[in-house]
Amino acid sequence: MTTVFATPDGLLAAVGAELGSSEWVTIEQDRIDGFADATGDHQWIHVDPEAAAAGPFATTIAHGYLTLALTNRFLPEIIRVDGVSMGINYGVNKVRFPQPVAVGSRIRGHATLTSAEEIGGGVQAVITITVEIEGSTKPACIVESVSRFLR
Repeated sequence: MTTVFATPDGLLAAVGAELGSSEWVTIEQDRIDGFADATGDHQWIHVDPEAAAAGPFATTIAHGYLTLALTNRFLPEIIRVDGVSMGINYGVNKVRFPQPVAVGSRIRGHATLTSAEEIGGGVQAVITITVEIEGSTKPACIVESVSRFLR
């Protein structure tokens, strides 16, 4: 379920709030291979199932940056801010990859509004997104995503 704010100003009063979770996404080898093609990162741990089977994870794993990139898919499922002229992905403050995502795993994002402050023309929000792996207690990625919601 999406958390909806009627205006950017609503973010200012909601700091610390858990915003919810996205839908689960299955990480298939085709997605990993496509990311490898887009970035030029064809390391065997990602794209060679035979070699990866003998490696440390016994299977291929998603690129950390693929996992990070999927937070842009998760965020609109978790939060919507109405009354804006535009929303801008302003960057990230911190990213960590505590655990790799094995091919076939299902992941989702869970978000908390970490901070919000008035900026010229809108509100800047830091949303901490934890990428969860179904069935695991350790997350795949934790990112402090910075968004600007302009009036």
